Amino acid sequence: MERKEARRRAQITEKIAKSIVFVFSSISVITTILVVYMLFSETIVFFKEVSIVEFFTSTKWTPTLQPRNFGVLPLLTGTLMIAIGASIIAIPFGLGSAIFLSEYAPKRLRKVLKPILEILAGIPSIVYGFFALTTITPLIRVVLPQTQIFNALSASIAVGIMIIPMVASLSEDAMMAVPDSLRNGAYALGSSQLDVVLKVVLPASISGIGSAFILAISRAIGETMIVAIAAGQSPMFTLNPLESIQTMTGFMVNISMGDIQHGTIEYNTVFAIGSLLFLLTLSMNILARRIVKRHKEGI
Repeated sequence: MERKEARRRAQITEKIAKSIVFVFSSISVITTILVVYMLFSETIVFFKEVSIVEFFTSTKWTPTLQPRNFGVLPLLTGTLMIAIGASIIAIPFGLGSAIFLSEYAPKRLRKVLKPILEILAGIPSIVYGFFALTTITPLIRVVLPQTQIFNALSASIAVGIMIIPMVASLSEDAMMAVPDSLRNGAYALGSSQLDVVLKVVLPASISGIGSAFILAISRAIGETMIVAIAAGQSPMFTLNPLESIQTMTGFMVNISMGDIQHGTIEYNTVFAIGSLLFLLTLSMNILARRIVKRHKEGI
């Protein structure tokens, strides 16, 4: 009788836990659907007034000035410049830190270095923005005096520094998950430690490392405060990192804080830019999943 009663209580507890988890997951899915619906419904209203050809081909973006222009290329190139520049900084430094922490550092040193590295992730992004404006930009201007006060290069460096812990921490976790038996097998065949890292650990953890890269790049694309402070507010169609630019997130911040009436075309530009940002990051994640899947199939 006691066993039956205990089993019945366990079954009831299991059902309650299952119901709670189902409610939480349902709320998450419904919230996501509502956000996407709100985003694209307002975007459709925007494209009823603006040609989609003009949106993707025009090199002028002046939605609040006369004459109005709705070419998103200046914002798109500015966003990609920040993402590419930040990736050039974050990926090699983050991956190098991860390799050192997982393969070369003694356990005691790893326990000290990893928390220190992760402190960088806890610094508010607005602090990085002022760091870029007051420290990185003056240093760049010592070497390149023609650099404007607000420029894409200093913002890229600050964003890259900010996402180094994300790349390092996630990559290090992926490498630490590689079984020691693979390492020992390689050592038994006479491989050096560098061979083990390059030919065993990195290929075995490539899915986790790839995910870390994609998450970091997505974080760089979506970064707002640093670019709003350090990159400037000039939607110029340029590839010169020393000039002032404006990113998609920077524009959304500026237009949201301005005196824009609800329902106007200026108001709807926020949703059009937000939709493009959403599709951009979604495409990157899908591409990353396919690359990782192909690599797994090839191993």
